Amino acid sequence: MKFTRFLVDAVVHTGIIETDETIRGISGDIFGEWEYTGETFNQSEVKFLAPLEPNQIIGIGANYVSKVQDLPEQLPEIPVFFFKPVSSVIGPEDEIVIPNGTEQVKFESELAIVIGKEAKNVPESKVLDYVFGYTVGNDVTAPQFFHQDGHWTIGKSFDTFTPLGPIIETELDPFQVKVEARLNGVEKQNSATELMIIPIRKMISYLTNVMTLKPGDVILTGSPVGAELVGDEDVIECSIKEIGVLRNTFTKVKENATTR
Repeated sequence: MKFTRFLVDAVVHTGIIETDETIRGISGDIFGEWEYTGETFNQSEVKFLAPLEPNQIIGIGANYVSKVQDLPEQLPEIPVFFFKPVSSVIGPEDEIVIPNGTEQVKFESELAIVIGKEAKNVPESKVLDYVFGYTVGNDVTAPQFFHQDGHWTIGKSFDTFTPLGPIIETELDPFQVKVEARLNGVEKQNSATELMIIPIRKMISYLTNVMTLKPGDVILTGSPVGAELVGDEDVIECSIKEIGVLRNTFTKVKENATTR
């Protein structure tokens, strides 16, 4: 199923995309019990939002190589994980705001995993039973704000720095997809998930042995080789063919802009 959130006349709706044109409205908890409302919507008449409001966002750093032969024989003992604030989430076509103090930021197209059930101490063989679905993420980063001692929090946390969307796809084989990105129409990233250093099963299992994952948690699984610094008016399209295209435009901070 293809779950989505969208606006119609300033009202937020949840629905399931059934055709290239039609969305069927639903109500309830997508991770629990829900039902169809009987409403239908035309995709051309809605404003798509991030497909969920995450419970928390966890990212992993430096998780791709350029070719299979470069995969390490021994995996890192402690993977580089970090948190991103839920206030950084935006949806398709929303603007990514370049913060004051810098002219450029970096896009990072990623496969995003959405957890569907509470998970603690889950073995690798069982982790996919706890996954609700998958979406596309863009782990926007301002490396100029990284702390000299290696702290990444500020550089990952600005408002608008986590675009998600356009949908959550529940029927996806995450091991058979490619993560892509096009900058102003030019391909910059295109890698299969087999090029991940920390594989998906190991990644989720490791996290559940550290913390309890809960429904609505989003895990950003790392960005392929090819991410670049970009600036004002650049357009980034992060995509996974089986999920869709997450398109956003970068923009400088507007003068006299109010706090979001």
